[in-house]
Amino acid sequence: MRHRRKGRHLGRCPSHQRALLRNLASALFLTEEALPPLLGINPPAVRGRITTTLAKAKEVRPLVEKCITLAVKVLEYAEAAQPLATTAARNSEEWRAWRHGQGWLEWTKAIAPAVATRRRIVRLLGNKQAATVLIEKIAPRFRDRAGGYTRIIRLAKPRVGDAGTRAILELVGVRERRAPRAPRPKLETAPS
Repeated sequence: MRHRRKGRHLGRCPSHQRALLRNLASALFLTEEALPPLLGINPPAVRGRITTTLAKAKEVRPLVEKCITLAVKVLEYAEAAQPLATTAARNSEEWRAWRHGQGWLEWTKAIAPAVATRRRIVRLLGNKQAATVLIEKIAPRFRDRAGGYTRIIRLAKPRVGDAGTRAILELVGVRERRAPRAPRPKLETAPS
């Protein structure tokens, strides 16, 4: 019996489940990046969207949401440390003076949470390139959003071969289909 056991097995052992979820999350984030055609990887048909089975999409969604939340926090910490950074070129005399002075110590204390959070994202995803894309391109879009960064859309046609239910996992905010609403009619009250 599976009393109090949450999550789906997806027909895999636990280490294989974690690897599958990491790869799906990384694939979703990497669809935002323009990959060079020399790698032999087909470019994504639509940015910010992957097609998988419904069960896999429901399982990877919490991981994706958690990574985006952490990436938004990285932006806050990095912006707080930005005024303390130097604009001098690396290994120049001005940079070396800053590096061995009090300014560098203040900057490292301010940037430390951002570095730790970035490393945590890399550990969750297992892919440095996906973490970089997440922090640099995706997180700024969701800065003002409190949550609900992804959407799962169930597809009508099942997968060929095993008839598995397919679904689209996509990032919200890019392809919104909101039609402008008509103004509400005002109800006139009868004079009494």
